[in-house]
Amino acid sequence: MIMRPGHQLLLPANPFFIWVSLILALSLNMVLSMGAGRAAWMPDFLALALVFWSIHQPQRIGIGTAFVFGIFFDVHQGAMLGQHALAYTVLSFLAIAIHRRLLWFAVPSQAFQVLPLFAASHAIEWVVRMLAGGTFPGFLMLLAPALESLLWPLVSVLFLLPQRKAPDPDANRPL
Repeated sequence: MIMRPGHQLLLPANPFFIWVSLILALSLNMVLSMGAGRAAWMPDFLALALVFWSIHQPQRIGIGTAFVFGIFFDVHQGAMLGQHALAYTVLSFLAIAIHRRLLWFAVPSQAFQVLPLFAASHAIEWVVRMLAGGTFPGFLMLLAPALESLLWPLVSVLFLLPQRKAPDPDANRPL
C-alpha cells in the first residue's frame, strides 16, 4: 500500500480488540438508551465504531457484522426489527465504498468526509421509524451526525493507539 509522507506504519489490528471495541460501543448505546430512551441528539457510538472498523479493516468488519449488531440493538430497544440493521448496513456499505479514498486524508478532514455517512444513517432510521407510525423526534436530531463527526478524531486516536506501539522497541530500529 502506498502511504502518505509522514504517515506512521501501523501494526496489524488485533481481532480481539476490534470485537471488544464493537461490543463496548453496543453496550454504551444500550446503557444510554435505557430508561426514558435515547435522546434524538445523542451520538450513536456503535455507528462510530462500525464506520471506523469498516474503513480500517473492511476484510474483517463489513456489512454482515453491521447487520448483526443492528439486529442486536433493535431487539434491545424494542424498535421495529430491522430499523437499525438497515441503517447500519447502509452505513457500512458506504464506509467500505469510500475507505480507500478516505484514508488519504488527515483525520480532521476525514471527519468532514464521514459526516454525510452519519447523516444518511440517521435519516434512514428516522424515515423507517416515521413510516412505522412513530413521531418526529424534533430538529435536535440534526445534532447527532454533527456530534459523531466531531467525535471522529477522538475515536481514530483511541482505536489506532494499540497499533501504533512497536512490538519490540529498539533504539536502533526506526519502525
